[in-house]
Amino acid sequence: MKIVIDAFGGDNAPLEIIKGAVKAQEHFKIEICLTGNENIIKKVAKENNIDISNIEINHTEDVIPVDETPNAIMKEYNNSSMALGLKMVANNEADGFVSAGNSGALCVGGTLIVKRLKGVKRPGFAPVLPTFNGSSFMLIDGGANLDARPEILRQFGILGSVYMEKVMHRESPRVALANVGTESHKGGDLQKDTYALLQESPVNFVGNVESREISNGACDVYVCDGFTGNILLKNYEGVAKSLSHTVTDIFKKSVKNKIGALFVYGDLMKFKETMNTDVYGGAPILGIKKPVFKAHGSSNATTIFNAVRLTIDYINANVPQVIEDSFNKLKGIK
Repeated sequence: MKIVIDAFGGDNAPLEIIKGAVKAQEHFKIEICLTGNENIIKKVAKENNIDISNIEINHTEDVIPVDETPNAIMKEYNNSSMALGLKMVANNEADGFVSAGNSGALCVGGTLIVKRLKGVKRPGFAPVLPTFNGSSFMLIDGGANLDARPEILRQFGILGSVYMEKVMHRESPRVALANVGTESHKGGDLQKDTYALLQESPVNFVGNVESREISNGACDVYVCDGFTGNILLKNYEGVAKSLSHTVTDIFKKSVKNKIGALFVYGDLMKFKETMNTDVYGGAPILGIKKPVFKAHGSSNATTIFNAVRLTIDYINANVPQVIEDSFNKLKGIK
């Protein structure tokens, strides 16, 4: 098994990417290939005493900027470290790809280079987020499709259910629809029509769920259009970050508070770990022929290691075939 990693994607590239790649190769005993400028990769590894003798490097000097338009990966940046990794997967030179780079470009490249699975109308960007009860849920779509039809949202529900069952090992994942109320008649035409379709789909549909409930573990898969999903995603991440900083500031406020912090330090660290997105590795782009994972832009070595772990689980579970089988069950359902 070979996993390709974009060495120049993300804020902490290439050092943290290299460290994560080496850790994954040593732990999982698989082939790892880094795409990017070979001279820089070797220079950074040498400066930080990192042995990369077991890591393959596929050289290219191009890197797609994080603020570049998504379609640029098919044009002026079609030989970037990201594009090169996607091409290796598409050409069966590797089994999966991980990048912490430009999200939009990765979604476009995954769709047009790796290609969609048969029957998939639109791939979904699907981040897995932590909950306060120590569990997690998938948000799909997280921003790849700003508008969507009911049949596309139904497909998102199926894609998310397969992933949460096969990769996250969630038995009979609860699929919910994002809405402004729990009643079946709530929302606009998109929500009402999607509700009806999900009721007839081969998933464990639990109805509408309001966004205030997702952090408490109300569902395993939260389905919405990409516009709604991206707002939810950024708000979720922002609130979690603000909450963490606020708690820290409170305990630093006075000597009395600092002493109090000593008594609850262990519980605070457990809480912090509960809300740590690094353990989930990244967001899969679901609905394409091979596993492609988008790691967070601020990914460190641990994030990359976990992204590789999830990619391996995705491959071993044969997720693409399971998705195609699930879509075949839709035949005859109007």
